[in-house]
Amino acid sequence: MPEGDTVWNTARVLHRALAGARITSSDFRVPQLATTDLSGWTVRESASRGKHLLLRLHAPNDARWTLHSHLRMDGAWRAYAPGERWTGRPAHLIRVVLRSPGAVAVGYHLHEMTLVPTAEEDQLVGHLGPDLLGPDWDAAEAVRRLADHPEQTIGEALLDQRNLAGVGNLYKCEVLFLRGVSPWTPVGAVPDLPGMVALAQRLLAANRGRWTQSSTGSLYRGQTSYVYGRRAQPCRRCGTAIRKEELGERVTYWCPVCQPEHSDTPVSG
Repeated sequence: MPEGDTVWNTARVLHRALAGARITSSDFRVPQLATTDLSGWTVRESASRGKHLLLRLHAPNDARWTLHSHLRMDGAWRAYAPGERWTGRPAHLIRVVLRSPGAVAVGYHLHEMTLVPTAEEDQLVGHLGPDLLGPDWDAAEAVRRLADHPEQTIGEALLDQRNLAGVGNLYKCEVLFLRGVSPWTPVGAVPDLPGMVALAQRLLAANRGRWTQSSTGSLYRGQTSYVYGRRAQPCRRCGTAIRKEELGERVTYWCPVCQPEHSDTPVSG
């Protein structure tokens, strides 16, 4: 699931493969960049901001540019050695290929691909809240932004990247379970917003540097989550069947016993 930790990991993979290298050829397979040629450009660094990936480049005329992409639910970058077979995804999903003397970076099913001057990155990511895995992480500011919308459900608020950047559906469900809060609870009724924000940051940070996302501490298949993806399976705490329901535009998983329901919480599932 491409959430903040996955994008952070992806940025590090690209940085190790390309940082300091000169691009020998580029192949963009999206209309807005179809004629763009990055040959001769140098990769300065690869960074992440929430769920956004920023590949910062140095053009031959000394101008600095950023290749921006968003992974959403299904995007991915892979780095291969020259001559290595590309096995990441089907070829028809390739959106960009960047070649350098030591590596080939291939982007699959990427979204919102844009090339902008680095000085204008804020036009793309300036609206985001504090980045849970960023060097400028500010827990107090994240709490303030959440609290500014007391009537919004906490499930929707955690997914709003303008509040805090990096939480996706998996971490939303797991954090709410661990805090014992129903996803339909209004933000203003959540008893400990700072504690919830701190837990979200700890979970993402704990999974940074590995591809298996776990909130339980186990890395074994089928044991990595408490509620996410476990509809109708027994709660690991109380044995009650985990429920699944739509919340906004996303589904949510929760335990009706460990996360007490409010009167307006759906009871189907």
